[in-house]
Amino acid sequence: MNQPVEVSRSDPRIARLRTLARLLDSAWGVPGTRYRFGVDAIVGLIPGIGDIVGAVFSVFIVFQAARLGAPPSTLFRMMSNIGLDTIIGEIPLLGDLFDVGWQANNRNMALLDQHLQLPSAAHQASRRALWLIGAGLVLLLALVITLGIWIANKTVIRVS
Repeated sequence: MNQPVEVSRSDPRIARLRTLARLLDSAWGVPGTRYRFGVDAIVGLIPGIGDIVGAVFSVFIVFQAARLGAPPSTLFRMMSNIGLDTIIGEIPLLGDLFDVGWQANNRNMALLDQHLQLPSAAHQASRRALWLIGAGLVLLLALVITLGIWIANKTVIRVS
């Protein structure tokens, strides 16, 4: 297991990660609104590869969080944020709007800040979130299986 790393929230490495997250998610504001967007939303407009390119930059933040001693549960939550952002981001137009609202990199920096401020509390919160994510995935799987069985029963050609 990794040795705990002593890092303060004012560490220059954290400041660089915050700057990267802000550039990716909230560098510019939409005039007259409270909405902000960044390079990730702009690159996400490129069909097919835009969201993948954005995810690569996002994973860099997670990699650095691991180097700074974030526990696996927090890293998994961070990767879940990126995964959701990337998957939904692939949907034309809706995905781009989601990307502006979700801001996975800013969420991930908040998780890293929480870990740096109160490591044990952040670890417990991440574990609870993992249980909720797991339960949600099980329910989603059950729904998909049920729907598949229902569709299969409705489409079977009955021979009399």
